[in-house]
Amino acid sequence: MFAGLAFINPVKRWVNYSSPEKRKSEIKVISFNAKAGFWGRKNIASYLVSQNADVIILQEDGAGLYEFKGYQKVKPSGIFAILTKHKIINERIIQPQDENLRVPGILVDIEINGKIYRFIDVYLNPFRFEKDMVRLNGNTDTDEQKIKDVVKRLIPTFKKHQDQVTLIREAIDNSPYPVILAGDFNSVPNSYEYYHLSDGLEDAFVEAGIGSATSFHDYKFPIRIDYIFSSQSLKVISYKVDRSVSISDHYPVIVKFSTENR
Repeated sequence: MFAGLAFINPVKRWVNYSSPEKRKSEIKVISFNAKAGFWGRKNIASYLVSQNADVIILQEDGAGLYEFKGYQKVKPSGIFAILTKHKIINERIIQPQDENLRVPGILVDIEINGKIYRFIDVYLNPFRFEKDMVRLNGNTDTDEQKIKDVVKRLIPTFKKHQDQVTLIREAIDNSPYPVILAGDFNSVPNSYEYYHLSDGLEDAFVEAGIGSATSFHDYKFPIRIDYIFSSQSLKVISYKVDRSVSISDHYPVIVKFSTENR
């Protein structure tokens, strides 16, 4: 029984059946890795517009592919894009001092219904695995070499993640406003990245998710690497991984927040 209790929270980060309170929706957010429009730019644009979200948070935007009538957009910043119907107060790139470290994200402070929130768009270094690299075939020598190749790729990427997480934590900890942190972390739940980036924040899926949270579907086995976290002053009222559309190798993640007093 005690062993089962110890695993309740880790399991809930993958599969959850919570019963969130019904409250008025005040902020609708979409986070989506658009794969640079590779699966169809028009389909992606049409889908995003149809959702009528307050804030759209994109990774692998493809250097500014998406702009929509009625939305303001942060200045072009490589693979990141945040679009909003509301007033942008401040924006900046989370810029590493190390030239060998890739930009891990951008932040934008947005005023919504008279309150300011900090939105942080995250895309940590990908591991760049090809499907064949993680497909074992039963040949001992071949499989052993594949495992070694995977480990060689994991270690330097984990080190980059550690440095990127430090930069993102500074943007969270120094925020004068409630934070909504979203994006493609290229990390599974219960990982170093998950624990450090979620510290002091709430996992929207754990709060209001129903069913599976897996969002990356390009491999045969499902993986959860896309997240939305928020400050505790925000109440999550719904969480959805939209598997009705296959317009990227990721599914869109949609969260609705209430700003009513908790």
